[in-house]
Amino acid sequence: MIRNLLIGALSLAVVGTAYWGYREHQEKNAILIHAENNYQRAFHDLTYQIDLLHDKIGNTLAMNSSTSLSPALAEVWKIAAEAHSDVGQLPLSLLPFNKTQEFLAKIGEFSYRTAIRDLEKEPLTKEEYRTLQALYKNAATIQQELRNVQHLVLKNNLRWMDVELALATNDRSGDNVIIDGFKAVEKNVDTFSKSSEFGPTFIGLENTEKGFVRAKGKPISKHEAKRIARSFLGLKGTESIKVTASGKGADERFYSLTIHDPKTKGDIYMDITAKGGYPIWVINSRPIAKQAISLHEAANRGMKFLQQHQFKNLELYDSTQYDNVAVLTFVTNENGIRIYPETIKMKVALDNGAIVGFSARDYLSSSIQRPLPKPKLTVEQAKKKINPNLKIMEQRQAVIMNDMNEPVLCYEFLGTLGEDTYQIFINANSGMEEQVERLQSTEPSYS
Repeated sequence: MIRNLLIGALSLAVVGTAYWGYREHQEKNAILIHAENNYQRAFHDLTYQIDLLHDKIGNTLAMNSSTSLSPALAEVWKIAAEAHSDVGQLPLSLLPFNKTQEFLAKIGEFSYRTAIRDLEKEPLTKEEYRTLQALYKNAATIQQELRNVQHLVLKNNLRWMDVELALATNDRSGDNVIIDGFKAVEKNVDTFSKSSEFGPTFIGLENTEKGFVRAKGKPISKHEAKRIARSFLGLKGTESIKVTASGKGADERFYSLTIHDPKTKGDIYMDITAKGGYPIWVINSRPIAKQAISLHEAANRGMKFLQQHQFKNLELYDSTQYDNVAVLTFVTNENGIRIYPETIKMKVALDNGAIVGFSARDYLSSSIQRPLPKPKLTVEQAKKKINPNLKIMEQRQAVIMNDMNEPVLCYEFLGTLGEDTYQIFINANSGMEEQVERLQSTEPSYS
């Protein structure tokens, strides 16, 4: 009787373990499929946007009326911004693709600045017309390269997840159509950028792209990068760490680390600035067990973690829970003024409170000048610029980046209109309504 009971219990245990393993496998597959679908969508959207961008730039070259040219250039700006966003959603963070992103940003800035001026009084100059012709020609080259990649992706049923794995592990021994295709795009854009004169239109953009300007301190060695990684991630010392130097220039150099834990057989990927040893980003794709701590506790741990690792004057701006992971966003708060371009994002596992995702790229790349400017308007004067039907709940000063990619001091208001909550930024000098955003819920996102 006992023997039969034991056999039955063992059978149930085996079945339960098999079922658990099956569910775990299914969940992982679902995550991978979701990520792959997002990558595929972003890539095909990018290809479509570049096609559209090329056509729209061509249309502007054929126009003679300034009344038609302004909205056409505004449309070019919009398309360039969407294409830039699509690039950001692809797993290319480890592949140098900054020239193409810069090219799209320059198209956007050129078209926006030209579109908003009075073209009746200030028509396109000969230099600007030549710039449009050069942009049109280069857009055609990018278009062709992306179409080639798209054709091969569809023909060979290629997966973007394989690209992400190849980039993360530096496994580029074999041919990778997608990586090679994007390298070709980058090379063509780089050649175009070196041979083209964009003029003073792009001075503002170039001054904002200075690498990790907030990474202060002495240069570190590969050995020190390993030590910083162990301290930052709370490693036990049994892990193997591979370090490679990347980047160019004093402010852009960084170390890429691949950390393998023989116990969990998991990998952690991390970048650290060569100057000062600041972590830029971390990805730890380990399985997350059952939730053991609250979102509030995760936020507290995240703040404490930042304070322990050189990141100061930060406050929690937003916290959200996805499954068993807390997604946190922190921004700089200097004397009560929120500086939104200086953002750090973090993922905290809710099973043990460990950091499983981290990105300080925006924080380290911010070039906001100090001391911060003083407002010309009072908060009461700024309030008068807001819809009187809006019920204001919170107010503060804040620095944001405007449509010209320039930092501006604003008064930030959080208020409700009916059942919706809005975040409104009023320029503290001109009173201009710089930004209005409807939040997802009536709960303040500042808690």
